[in-house]
Amino acid sequence: MKKNILPILLFLVSFSFYAQSDKDEKREKIKAYKVSFLTTELELTSTEAEKFWPIYNTYDDKQFELRHDKMKTYLRKLDDDNINSLSEKDAATLLAQIESTDKELYLLREKYMTNLKKVLSAKKILKLKKSEDDFNRKLLKQYRDKAAKKE
Repeated sequence: MKKNILPILLFLVSFSFYAQSDKDEKREKIKAYKVSFLTTELELTSTEAEKFWPIYNTYDDKQFELRHDKMKTYLRKLDDDNINSLSEKDAATLLAQIESTDKELYLLREKYMTNLKKVLSAKKILKLKKSEDDFNRKLLKQYRDKAAKKE
C-alpha cells in the first residue's frame, strides 16, 4: 500500500506545479534538477550516459504525456458531483479509458526496462530506481516545506 501512495502523491504534487501559469518553466527547472541529481547518483560512464539519456528522456516525456494529458482529463470527471451524475454507460467508458491508459503506461515501462538493460547493468538500474524514488521524496519535501512557509 505504501508503494502505491508515493506515485499518487507525486502525481498530485506535479499536477499542482503544472497547473500554474509558468508550468513549462517549472517543469524544465524540475527536469534539470532531476538530471543533475540522477547524474550524480548513478555515476554513469560517458559511454553509458550517451546511451542512457536518450532512452530516459524519451520514456520520461512519454510517461509525462500519458499521466498528465490523459489522466488529467479523467480526473476532472472524477469529483463526487460528476461521478454521481454519470450514467452507468459513461462510467464504463471512462473506466475503460483509464484502464487503457494504465495499460499504455505499463507497456511503456516494460519497453523502457528492456532498453535500459541493453545499456546499464542490473545494479545501475536498481540504483536508478532508488535514485528516482529519493529524488521524488526530496521534491515532495521541498514542496511541503514551501507550502508550510506560506501558512
